[in-house]
Amino acid sequence: MSGEALAALLWPALSLAGFALVWALAAAAVQSDVLPGPLAVLAAARLAVSDGYFFHLGMTLLRVAAAFAISMSIGAAIGLFMGMSPAADRAFGGWLTLFLNLPALVTIILCYVWFGLTEVAAIAAVAVNKIPNVAAMLREGGRALSRDLAEMAQVYEFGWRARMRHVVLPQLAPFFAAAARNGLALVWKIVLVVELLGRPNGVGFQLSMHFQLFDVASILAYALGFVLVVQTIELAILQPWERRAARWRR
Repeated sequence: MSGEALAALLWPALSLAGFALVWALAAAAVQSDVLPGPLAVLAAARLAVSDGYFFHLGMTLLRVAAAFAISMSIGAAIGLFMGMSPAADRAFGGWLTLFLNLPALVTIILCYVWFGLTEVAAIAAVAVNKIPNVAAMLREGGRALSRDLAEMAQVYEFGWRARMRHVVLPQLAPFFAAAARNGLALVWKIVLVVELLGRPNGVGFQLSMHFQLFDVASILAYALGFVLVVQTIELAILQPWERRAARWRR
């Protein structure tokens, strides 16, 4: 492992360790069930494992993956189309602003009313909420594409694939990374609301159950389980890909 990769893992680990220390000190000072410490949350997680913890976490992850893939593909296509076409941006800019400001709860309720309490409605509600955010970020990426590099590709008679691989996609990599990182953070939060309102399983459903029991330790155990998954994706996939995609920059 290179020194750069080791540092990329070490600093987040130290940062999270510092957060855990502050959390433990706050819990020790409060001495209340409403703020359990890290050890109490780990104990709750061990109990939850025997009560279907990984099943519910897996169902949430499947919904997150499906909604994330749909929103990234559709949102990127819309955003690049608007960013590279001023006419399209003028025609549909108002639509994008409208959907960006549409409350997530409204979309979730409408999808459940229109399509029933089904998986299709749940995933569609999450995707519809995330697509405008991806489109807005990639629209800025389309606007930021260098005309000089485009003219260079034209002079050297790059084919479509070569132009996309060596000219367009490297410039869009930071925008894709920002959209993906923001997407994971937003999608899983909306998925929890979707599960709380209309699904019989998943982390959101379990949070609702433990909220009724005022079991804060179990609530934090389910939340931290998914946070660890997202942190793993960030450190193992997003950051290495982002560093590799930015190697061409000086």
